[in-house]
Amino acid sequence: MEFKSVGGLSHFVDMFNKYKGLLLELTRKNIKLKYRDSWLGILWSFFQPLLTMTVLSVVFGAILGRNLKGVVCYPVYLFSGRLLFEFFSSSTKKALGSFRSNAAIMKKVYVPKYMYPLSSIFANFITLAISLTCFVAVWIFFKLTGISGGDGLTINGYALLFFVPLFLLLVFVIGVGFILAVLQVYFRDIQYIWDVFCTLLFYMVPIIYTLEKIESDWTRTLIQINPMNSIIQLFRQCVLFCQPMDLNLLLHAAAWAFGTLMVGIWIFNKKSDDLIFHL
Repeated sequence: MEFKSVGGLSHFVDMFNKYKGLLLELTRKNIKLKYRDSWLGILWSFFQPLLTMTVLSVVFGAILGRNLKGVVCYPVYLFSGRLLFEFFSSSTKKALGSFRSNAAIMKKVYVPKYMYPLSSIFANFITLAISLTCFVAVWIFFKLTGISGGDGLTINGYALLFFVPLFLLLVFVIGVGFILAVLQVYFRDIQYIWDVFCTLLFYMVPIIYTLEKIESDWTRTLIQINPMNSIIQLFRQCVLFCQPMDLNLLLHAAAWAFGTLMVGIWIFNKKSDDLIFHL
């Protein structure tokens, strides 16, 4: 067992410290593979979200942008949600196939198996960090030009708390990644199901619209239960509205994040010794 349920925290910390160098190398390898044979390489982490924001702003901005109350600058509002959701979607998909893509190594060399989904997620988190520089550039552009209501953008000390929702998102994604990585070993169709689910989930999170636009009570409740909604709302409160984070949203996001992580660890711990026989 790689995770011990009782009195095993020190063992886990020792094992993590022993293999942290390998985790770094696996993370670096995943980043290199992602941009292999690409002319711009890792710069796509900057340009891809920018191009996506531009297209979505043109399409949905004409439909919704002027009718969204409380939205200071629609392109920045859209960008902030799209950025976090893209990390969730891409990271969970990479973690999902991490065991099968590294099956040959896992059968020959002992490495704590959680290193594979973890390195995939960390590689995408580094990509997210680079994409955040693009978000800052976009924020400054709309602030200086005043386009699409950009002159209403403000910044204060609350923006420095942006790392809190990002940390909760990382914890949540690790938990989901562990669950999916194990499930995919036993049920190969899970990758196709998850692709469809992520597409549907994109429209079940207030990324291109606001929660106030939803008139149906049960639909609004369903969206509010979604942990991605809470995390994105917290992020926007910090960097877009520069407000103190809502305590209810913070508790909801934290409960989902750490609860999912514990479930993911429990499932991984239960099946880790059996995984190698099904790869």
